[in-house]
Parts: sequence; structure tokens; C-alpha cells
Amino acid sequence: MASTIFRSFQVHSFMLYPTSLVTRRNGVFRFTTKASQSQTETQQRQQTKVSQSTQSKKLDKIPKDYEAVIGIETHVQLSTLTKAFCGCPYNYGSHPNSTICPICMGLPGALPVLNSKVIEFAVKLGLALNCNLALNSKFDRKQYFYPDLPKGYQISQFDVPIATSGFLDVDIPMEFGGGHKRFGITRVHMEEDAGKLLHTEGENYSQVDLNRAGVPLLEIVSEPDMRTGIEAAEYAAEIQRLVRYLGVSNGNMQEGSLRCDVNVSIRPIGQSKFGTKVEIKNLNSFSSVSRAIDYEIARQVQLHREGQEDQIVQETRLWEEGAQKTITMRKKEGLADYRYFPEPDLPAVILSQEYVDGIQSSLPELPEIKRRRYENMGLSMQDVLFLANDKNVADFFDATIAKGVDAKLVANWIMSDIAAFMKNEKLTINEIKLTPVELSELIASIKGGVISGKIGKEILFELLSKGGTVKGIIEEKDLVQIVDPSEIEKIVDKVIADNPKQLEQYRGGKTKLQGYFAGQVMKLSKGKANPGLLNKILLEKLNSQS
Repeated sequence: MASTIFRSFQVHSFMLYPTSLVTRRNGVFRFTTKASQSQTETQQRQQTKVSQSTQSKKLDKIPKDYEAVIGIETHVQLSTLTKAFCGCPYNYGSHPNSTICPICMGLPGALPVLNSKVIEFAVKLGLALNCNLALNSKFDRKQYFYPDLPKGYQISQFDVPIATSGFLDVDIPMEFGGGHKRFGITRVHMEEDAGKLLHTEGENYSQVDLNRAGVPLLEIVSEPDMRTGIEAAEYAAEIQRLVRYLGVSNGNMQEGSLRCDVNVSIRPIGQSKFGTKVEIKNLNSFSSVSRAIDYEIARQVQLHREGQEDQIVQETRLWEEGAQKTITMRKKEGLADYRYFPEPDLPAVILSQEYVDGIQSSLPELPEIKRRRYENMGLSMQDVLFLANDKNVADFFDATIAKGVDAKLVANWIMSDIAAFMKNEKLTINEIKLTPVELSELIASIKGGVISGKIGKEILFELLSKGGTVKGIIEEKDLVQIVDPSEIEKIVDKVIADNPKQLEQYRGGKTKLQGYFAGQVMKLSKGKANPGLLNKILLEKLNSQS
């Protein structure tokens, strides 16, 4: 029945503008929207005008007599197996309109059925953000027209969101001044995603892919507590860490799994009233968030200083990564009237305290708690932020120190040689062949004098690339450190006897040649000579006849 309807379905220009066309080819629905040529040309002229006027302005840094007020709306795409209200899967990069059904397409008579995992993930995130949970909430219809919204409304939450009044603690990296910040969370609510418009360069039409329609989202609305681009970027990065720790989303900005819309205004220092708010979209990285905000702050400050604050209007602006500036996307004449009303096809969402307590007890150790624990171990803030940034790295670290080795030594190995190997080989810590057990064994072998630090590094890289055991590699390659003083003395005597010229120069005052002799001893011993014993014996021998 659905295929019969869609083979003949077309929305004509007198009914809807721009026009939408739906065809079926090889079993796949294709949606196309067209805009008139004159409309497209007008938009291009407007964008060019804005671009030229923006480029002509020299943007200064924010002066001390103004402050920025920044809030962020973050959309988190949930990692459920199926969509929010139907059984369709969602796989990023799938062929357009290949994972859709009558519910996704908004066909008459198609009824939504709530995916219970959406509720579970919403409660998890609400608890992790220290929010108050609504044990009795509901869904609402948010009505607006856009070509990628086939129903003509979005199922969302309006006046009774599932979570409100929370906060998020963030540690600012040392290179940006350091410090601990707490940002308020206004609300977290559940909703469905819309489809996606595919714009064809050089053409006067766009195509609609509804694969994403109905994918579950959690929208997190922050309080306007941020004051700089760095604070906003670190807040967004902490949200990403949090959803990854919880396992509710992969948080990949490049795939659209985490999307940030930033609201920026400025006001004179000491003024309580907010300035005119500007929304910024098209932010696909945390550095873009920071740079876009800094640009927008500077732009608004300059207009204030030039007496043109009336030119700051409530609008949505796009961040242009290439030009490193924001441009006008659309003006906002006032608050949009979405004509919310309760969703009649879905029941209320009623949670029991027992259900909430069960989820609370299942929460993993969250990034903020983990950072404080690492700090209490005596690790530096640089170590703490690196280790806790990725849950898999943190798990690897925790599993290694559980074997009783020193936390600082483990952190040093992970942050230096192991991190460098992963970067060069483009691997994650779960993909390397080194295990926490073998890293702890390696550190213990060096500390116990079984092998030298230099040999330890050689063993490490073999473990990283090929796997194996520390004991096995040591035995196979005969890498046990030479700790017998008489054996080291024989090697030192041979090196001194083989280098009479360098010995004469050393005794003539060129004491830096000690390093040369030590290097020759290590070379002859194949790196197995104990460095402490080597240097002690070498100094005695070099200075014995001086």
C-alpha cells in the first residue's frame, strides 16, 4: 500500500513552496525539494553582501569593560539499535532513504511506539548531570514546516522535560589558565531528529534523506554561565566525555552525533540585563566552537564601540570555517510559535523510584569523579586530564595500577611512548597488543633491575606491535641486565684500552667524553649493563691515573 501511494505522490508548487518530489527507484525512495532560481540568486547576493561587509571590519579583542554571556544547546544522538518510535535501524552513511518506514515518513495512520532505551538513556544522562528527574513527564508536538520534517511536527518535550536544574563540573586545561568551573544545566529533554537536506552545488534544488528522521535525541540546554570561547569548548568536550562514559552515544561531531548551537551576547561589566542574543550554527569541532564564539564576541564589541549596537539583532548565524567568521543565516523577528500541545499518540512517561535507583546504581565512575581520584593519587593536572579524557585509556590505566605498580610511572609510559605509538599507527588503546598485565610486568622488571630502561623501551614497542610477554621476550633475546660488577668492569677495561686517544683527552680536561665511554660500554654490552654500576665503575677507572 505504501509503495503504491509513493509511486504516485507529488506535492505541487501551488500546494507547497518550495516543491517536494518523491520518486522510487530500485526500491529506494528519493525526495527532492526545489527552490526557484530567483530565490537562490537573491540568497547568494545577500550572502555575498554580508561576507563583504564582515570582511571589511577589523575585529578587536574583547575589552575589559564588556563581558560575554554564552549558553549552549547540545543535541546528543543516542546509540540505540532502533529509532525512537519505530523499528528502523540507523547507520551513519547508509544509502539515502534506505532505512525508513511509514512512521519515519509520517504517513497517515502510522502510529509511534516509544523505544524504552530512550527513557533509560535519558535517565542516565539526567542523573549524571546532577538533575532533578520528573517521575511523570510527557511528549509534545512541536509544529513547524521544513522539507526534512515529513509529519509537519517534531515529537519533543515542552513544559515537562524529563530532567531539570542540574550542573556540570569542568576542569579547564592548564594551557588555558586552569581552574575548576561549574556550569548550570537548565533542562534535558527527549525528542526525535529530523531528516537531512542534501544540497547539490551549482544546482537550484536540494534532496531529502529521511534515514535520520526519528533517530532519538537528548537535547541538553545549559544556563548562560560561560564567558569565553574556551569555557564553552571545554563544556562541550565534557558533555562528549560524559555521554561516551555512559555509553549512550558515540559523541562524534563529524557524524552529527553531537551537535552544538551556541548563543552569544555581550553586555557592559556590571549590567545584569542580557544583551541581544545571537545563535551560531555549523560548529563541527570544539576548536570551531571556541573560534566562532571569540569571533562573534569581537564582532559585537566592535559594533558597541562604534555606536552601532542596534545592528546586533536576534538572528541565526553560520560559522564559515574557511573564512573564519560568522555570517547571517536567517533573522529572528521574535519567538517562534511552535503551537506545542501534548502528543496524543503516546502515553505519559511515568518512572518509579525503584527504576531510577536501579539506573543510578549502574552508573560507571564518571569523568569528574575519576579526575578527582587521579588527583588524590598525586598525579599532575596534565596527567589527570589526559588519562580521564578517554574512558578506554582510563580503564587501561586503572587495570595496570591494580597490579601494584606506581601510578606516576604508568601515567608516564601511557602518555609518552604508548600515546606516540597509537598516534603514529592510528590505533586506539583497545587495538594495541600490549595488555595492562604486561605493562605492569615491564615497569616492575625495570624497577627491579632485571632490565634497563633502554631495553624496556625496546621490549615495549615489540609488545605494542606484536604482543607477547615481557618474560618471554627477555628470555628469547637474552636481555637480562648485567648487574655483576666484575663483568661490567671487564667491559669498561676493554673500552678504555680500545680508546687511548679519548682517554688522554678526558684526562686532559674534556670530561664530557665520559658520555662517549658510557655509550661504548652500552654498545658492547648490547644495552644490558646496569647504568648505575656502569657509571660508578667507569668514573673510578677514568680517574684512577689522573
